[in-house]
Amino acid sequence: MDTIKLGLIDDHNLFREGIKSLLLKMSGISLVLEAVSGRDFLTKLSNTVPDVVLLDLEMEDINGVEVTQKIQELYPDLKIIILTMHKEERMISYLMELGANGYLLKDTNHQELEEAIRSTHQKGFYFNALVSEALLKGLKNKGAKPQIIGKNYQLTSRELEVLELITMEYTTTEIADKLFLSARTIEGHRKNLISKLGVKNTAGLIMKAVRDNIISI
Repeated sequence: MDTIKLGLIDDHNLFREGIKSLLLKMSGISLVLEAVSGRDFLTKLSNTVPDVVLLDLEMEDINGVEVTQKIQELYPDLKIIILTMHKEERMISYLMELGANGYLLKDTNHQELEEAIRSTHQKGFYFNALVSEALLKGLKNKGAKPQIIGKNYQLTSRELEVLELITMEYTTTEIADKLFLSARTIEGHRKNLISKLGVKNTAGLIMKAVRDNIISI
């Protein structure tokens, strides 16, 4: 299995050192980029682009929201896990809608941190109970009503099949094996789904599927 290249952005030295000590215990995960601010991170990205980044929200120069927007604009394949003390449901929903792939509180344990990193790298998202509850409440507050399955999206039967497997948390390789297709073909379907549904990443596909009842889950 390829090593997961990780980035870490946080302006608190002690917290960064704590995360780094935890990462040393995780096999197959390597910290390749460390930044003390949003601007520092964006500058270093020109030389090193990680697979996944742990991103703090509160920083003095460029906050995590702005960094998330910049990553989406310049490095859309870079996966983002928000790591913060903010647990407001509106903030969680907003960041996930903006393009974050996962959301963790800083008091999480090292097992969940590792699980989030691996899941985000392999599946494109990590939804824990905190995120799931925030998104479900967000849907209720918006008064979301079920629509006819697949309505207005012009998805092919194969795309619906792939989308259903994505919502069941299968990885690209697992979906390819299940459908007897190549991983490259599955990635092509995933990109088409992201484009047709007007979302930013795999996490967005899951949210759209739930919100608009695109598939029966």
